[in-house]
Amino acid sequence: MPILYAVVARGATVLAEHSAAATNAGAVARQVLERLPGGRIPFAFLEDIHGKFVKTYGRAALTALAYAMNDEFSRVLSQQMDYYSNDPSADQINRMRGEISQVRSVMIDNIDKVLERGDRLDLLVDKTTTMQGNTVRFKRQARRYRSTTWWRNVKLTAALILLLLVIVYIALFFVCHGFTLPTCIR
Repeated sequence: MPILYAVVARGATVLAEHSAAATNAGAVARQVLERLPGGRIPFAFLEDIHGKFVKTYGRAALTALAYAMNDEFSRVLSQQMDYYSNDPSADQINRMRGEISQVRSVMIDNIDKVLERGDRLDLLVDKTTTMQGNTVRFKRQARRYRSTTWWRNVKLTAALILLLLVIVYIALFFVCHGFTLPTCIR
């Protein structure tokens, strides 16, 4: 038998629906949704019944005849209907399950954010390492430039002193009449 109608709802609010045939399934589904009690009780009941049925009968249910398990399992259905309808702890348990599910979801989101931050931190560490390498290279180049500039200044100063001495000697050469400066050295 094909699936003719599907609906996704939040409480009594229909969020999405699809009908494969022209039926009144949408109207019936909306009426059922309006009559469902608030919270997760109907779904918790269905989940609990499904678990108990599968645990009790397993694969035997796949080949069983109609109402073959009715005598035994109708008592379980009755007990669970009574429990989920009248016991206030059923609602508390389901509320706790919902809260645990929400906490789990928040924790997963937080873990994802921490991992994302870790990726960003790794990127920052890489950038810091690169900047450190660049700083060391810059310091080395700055020392080399300073050393080169200092030697250039020393050479220029020595050349200027030598040039000044030559100019003074040439001036004395003309004033003292000769290379040995005979008139000035007496």
